[in-house]
Amino acid sequence: MAGPVYAAAVIFPNFEIQQVNDSKKLSAKNREKIFEILQKNNIIYSIGISTVEEIDKFNILNAAKLAMQRAVKNLNLKPDFILVDGNFVPDFDNIKCQNIIKGDSVSYSIACASIIAKVLRDKFMCGLHEQFPEYDFIDNKGYGTQKHIDAIKKFGPCIYHRNTFLKNILCE
Repeated sequence: MAGPVYAAAVIFPNFEIQQVNDSKKLSAKNREKIFEILQKNNIIYSIGISTVEEIDKFNILNAAKLAMQRAVKNLNLKPDFILVDGNFVPDFDNIKCQNIIKGDSVSYSIACASIIAKVLRDKFMCGLHEQFPEYDFIDNKGYGTQKHIDAIKKFGPCIYHRNTFLKNILCE
């Protein structure tokens, strides 16, 4: 309901961390621990972000594709092949790629990318909490918890809310 879309691109690491899994299946503490290990081992990664305005303009799926394209474009090395989590394949300027549905559950590199994107987006949302404490971003990270929905109804949306996601809430 709030915040930008983050995507990460990872050049496949040459080591393996046993705990790596779909970022949604890990606790915040475990995601952060794995992220630190990845950083200490100098993994090559980059982030792509789509803004709230882009989400509202293009829709969430196209904004996610745009974030993925930006993440790949921001890499220091050009990949030979790209694995994409999902049922689509964005255009990556003639780099061969393959989509994998639920890829963060079956691909180590996609799982690493999902962890990186989730940790960095969560940090961003926690930073927004300081500006907008009434929305409780530190706990909900922009997702539609009842407390978050109640705050939107009481205070209205802030500039980081995705207007296309709020239509039903604001019409009640």
